[in-house]
Amino acid sequence: MLLDKENAMNSETRPRTAGINARPWGARARDWADIQEGGCRPVYLAVFERVGLRSGAAYLDVGCGAGMASQIAAERGARVSGLDAAGNLLAIARERVPDGELHVGELESLPFADHSFDLVTGFNSFQFAGNPGVALAEARRVAKPGAYVVIVTWGRPEGMEAASLLAALRPLLPPPPPGAPGPFALSDENALRAFATAAGLDPAEVFDVDSPWQYPDLAVALRGLRSSGVAARAIESHGEGVVDAAHSRALQPFRQANGSYTIGASFRCLLARA
Repeated sequence: MLLDKENAMNSETRPRTAGINARPWGARARDWADIQEGGCRPVYLAVFERVGLRSGAAYLDVGCGAGMASQIAAERGARVSGLDAAGNLLAIARERVPDGELHVGELESLPFADHSFDLVTGFNSFQFAGNPGVALAEARRVAKPGAYVVIVTWGRPEGMEAASLLAALRPLLPPPPPGAPGPFALSDENALRAFATAAGLDPAEVFDVDSPWQYPDLAVALRGLRSSGVAARAIESHGEGVVDAAHSRALQPFRQANGSYTIGASFRCLLARA
């Protein structure tokens, strides 16, 4: 498994998360927050329901991005903390959760004391860390004994409509670093459980959440899809027009009669105990 191999390497030889993700993921932060992040809202809601997030709970979102999950948690009465590598995204999270303790920083070095949180989540974040194993071990460190640490990743790509949009950009991206995990590195349940166990967590329930991407028209769809860090890298290499053309072709099968688009997507969630 790629992540097992990478965790065995000396963490000092691997780049930290901010060096990899801060610039591309912050490039179009407002479009991400306004358009694309909403496709994950069903996942946030499902996870908080499943773990029974309660008012007054100390909650940390690792890789919090523009803060939609943090905002939902705050509305439920949780005491919210968060961390992300991209300052532009975190600025939006601070607008959404003005009372939260939100930091720009590294997933591999969380600025929180041991055993601080009743719940720690990583929504599609751990597998994109510079050193995923170290990042997850940090999440375990700051969770209270017995607290949930939730790992959320892409569902299995086979048959997932959204996977075709990711695949559309593959020819436009520079070669990944040797040993770098792909977006679906943790989609297999056995790999996901092994990843949690290697970080000292006790993996429990795995469940999937359908979370479709929906856009009212092509222009909005292209703005949303351009806002990901993956798209930003492709734009740097080939230009916005080429990326828009690739996305437009990939979107065509999902166009509805009224000109809107609905693309099926799913996420896999693992509840583990610290």
